[in-house]
Amino acid sequence: MVSRADLARRRLAPTLAVVATAALFAIPFGYLGVRAIGNGGAGWEATVDDASIEPLWRSIQLVVLTTVVATTVGVGMAWLTARTNLPGRRLLGVLAVLPLVIPSYVAAYAYVSAFARGGLLDEALGVSWLPAVRGLPGAVFVLTAVSYPYVYLPVAARLRTLPPSLEESARMLGRSSWQTFRSVVLPQCAAPIAAGSLLVALYTLSDFGAVQYVRYDTLTRRIFAARLDPVTSVAVSLLLGVLALAIAGGEHLARRRFRPVSGVGMKASITHRLGSLRWPAFGATAGVIGLALITPVGVVTWWVIRGQRSGVRRSRAVDLPQETWSTAWIGVVSAVATVAVVLPVAWLVMRRQHRVAAAAGTLVMATFGLPGVVIALSLVGITVGTSWYKGFTVLVLAYVLHFGGQALGAAQSAIGSVSVRYDEAARLLGANRWRRLWRIDLRLMAPGLAAAGGLVLLSVMKELPATLMLRPIEFNTLATRINATVEDALFIDAGGLSLVLVALSGVLTWALVLRRH
Repeated sequence: MVSRADLARRRLAPTLAVVATAALFAIPFGYLGVRAIGNGGAGWEATVDDASIEPLWRSIQLVVLTTVVATTVGVGMAWLTARTNLPGRRLLGVLAVLPLVIPSYVAAYAYVSAFARGGLLDEALGVSWLPAVRGLPGAVFVLTAVSYPYVYLPVAARLRTLPPSLEESARMLGRSSWQTFRSVVLPQCAAPIAAGSLLVALYTLSDFGAVQYVRYDTLTRRIFAARLDPVTSVAVSLLLGVLALAIAGGEHLARRRFRPVSGVGMKASITHRLGSLRWPAFGATAGVIGLALITPVGVVTWWVIRGQRSGVRRSRAVDLPQETWSTAWIGVVSAVATVAVVLPVAWLVMRRQHRVAAAAGTLVMATFGLPGVVIALSLVGITVGTSWYKGFTVLVLAYVLHFGGQALGAAQSAIGSVSVRYDEAARLLGANRWRRLWRIDLRLMAPGLAAAGGLVLLSVMKELPATLMLRPIEFNTLATRINATVEDALFIDAGGLSLVLVALSGVLTWALVLRRH
């Protein structure tokens, strides 16, 4: 018989683990808070200055518009590829995820150069009337193209497991297909839609590469512009952090209302026939994939081909095997570390509805909304002058803090997919909690946890600001080398390296993420 002291220790240990995780992810916010207090009135003046309020308003506009458009595209693509007789839906379903592997800064520069006067489309097709990818519309377009898979993936997975009896019952009650979709399917997909939309919103809020190339001033550009002014950079970073906390907290409150019906073990989902809309729907789906995937990849390929034909000079500093290896191993280490750190939080939230874990989860998600440059600045401020500065440990820590939110959402989905009945049956058969965890829970959750690690791995491979600021001397990844070659106008190298990064990311996406869904 278990004593009260043993029960108390069992309850205390998970709580301490969650508190430690929360303290880890609070580092950037704590650093910004301490610095803001030290700056006194000057920091407050920088916060309420028009130079900060205007980028704040622009950031809110960008987040709202991108989240709405990306959610609409993601849900529509998920429905068409998962629940209809769309031609080639399996291939389109795979291609629909691949824009996730394209870094926003590569996509932005590719779109800008493709749609510009004298760009690829103008040169190849003589199309010079296309609008330039600039300002708010350009930023929404680019960020929607690279972020809608965050919504598509969880919604498509949910649609494939939705119990068909729910729709059959609605149709028997006389509801039309549209009424059934609106009143039955959408409410059951509310949780994955909210989770995907949160990732889109926080990704948009923290992005720097896309807004930099399309010349749209947001809080991230303001932070970068004020990087040599510590008072202003800290004040604006804290403003962005508060906004990220508000977004994550609002999503958490909204998520509590969702009670989806489990579809595990149910028969195959219903396939809806599109009728005369079948080929128009195919055209719309292929058009999205063409803009989000084929266009940026095609432009990057064009850089390489044109550079080789014209004899453009190439950089001798590129060491492709070494930089590919550096990108891969730092990504794998960071992915494993991130999943290990957020797993206790995800477990307690999903299995025990732990309030402290829920609060920690909100903090983890909010940290995902901080730009990499802000997280890097906080770690630089803490470690400068110590042996930790410019070390791999701090670099991995920055990745864990920055991308923990991605891993948390996928880990929660993996835990939620495992029925508690398996655990209860094993307990009745005499298996202790550690044996149940190893023999049942972890094995059933493994594909989902691999998907969580895969999302982090892809993000680490693409991350630029934090890598530039925290990497050890002479440590280069594909992302840092792409940035250097673009700045030096070595487009043949930039294009080749971008293709390698996209190809490597695509293979890893298939192996770790797509096979899960």
